[in-house]
Amino acid sequence: MRVLLIEDEPNIIEAINFILSREGYDVVTHANGHDAMDAVRDRAPNMIILDVMLPGRSGFEILEDIRADQAFAQTPVLMLTARGQTRDRELAEKLGVSKFMTKPFANSEVLETVRTLTANV
Repeated sequence: MRVLLIEDEPNIIEAINFILSREGYDVVTHANGHDAMDAVRDRAPNMIILDVMLPGRSGFEILEDIRADQAFAQTPVLMLTARGQTRDRELAEKLGVSKFMTKPFANSEVLETVRTLTANV
């Protein structure tokens, strides 16, 4: 089960990579918004964990592209944000996010969410 983590904060990359790899997930990472869709297409993940604030393009723009791409329109997407404002959550839901989580998060919460979102993939 391949998880693509699109995140630019090294400590978060390390934490998520560690907890998911330990559970047997194949975690691949990408650190910017400029060419995030290329990474999605190249790596064909079963699930995507997407930061909202990235260099180049926002996670919202990338989510919109993911949902518009027929090959990935149904791929589960977990969005992470340091800004837990209601309007961010509402925008993410409108764009088709599978789950929205604010930072800081509990490692167990991320793991449980990934398990749930990939259960039927």
